[in-house]
Amino acid sequence: MLAVDDLHAFYGKSHILRGVTLSVGEGEIVSLLGRNGVGRSTTIKAIMGDVRAQGSVRFRDEEICGLPPFVIARKGLGYVPENRDIFPTLTVRQNLLLGLKNPRRPGRWAVDDMFRLFPVLGERADQPGAVLSGGEQQMLTMSRTLMGDPHLIMIDEPTEGLAPLLVRQVADLLVEIAQRGVSILLVEQKLTIALTISRRVYVMGHGRIVFEGTPEDLRRNEAVRREWLEV
Repeated sequence: MLAVDDLHAFYGKSHILRGVTLSVGEGEIVSLLGRNGVGRSTTIKAIMGDVRAQGSVRFRDEEICGLPPFVIARKGLGYVPENRDIFPTLTVRQNLLLGLKNPRRPGRWAVDDMFRLFPVLGERADQPGAVLSGGEQQMLTMSRTLMGDPHLIMIDEPTEGLAPLLVRQVADLLVEIAQRGVSILLVEQKLTIALTISRRVYVMGHGRIVFEGTPEDLRRNEAVRREWLEV
């Protein structure tokens, strides 16, 4: 589904990513772990075309590195940023409908699906996005991206700042997304969630991948956890 090979990315003259290689298979949940500032968010921004990058990014057997973000999105790659970019003056329902690529051709997700998964969005369907809490805005951003029926979705810190109940809801949603055949590349700080729902994990350090394996492999590797994950 997604194959990244020897990816380098830059902010101005700063060399941030230094040869990142990773992959995400069909219907697979893969987590990208690491401390803040190691390049996790830059990795998915580079894949999405938001950051200048060099290397290879193949999505569904097509090279997409260097393409504009809107072209990449139309090819079926979804991206949920950490900063929750909703349209504050539009209602919740209008925000969701904006995510549709083709209103005449329904995909795997409908507005009613989003209201079932997140009842609070249904309760606020006709209220402007500006009145939502931070956690509710996170739900809305994820839901709007799903409305575009992506083949793969990249999600940056979806549980950041959420109450424990909402964290559980988000984890359940990610599992359901994968069950519907949508692959997921997840950037997440909460190891408990990442290790519970992921099929494979990568750990980043200093702009490189320093570990790849299953959640169980990482649980057994105390040295990697201590050096690259624990505070």
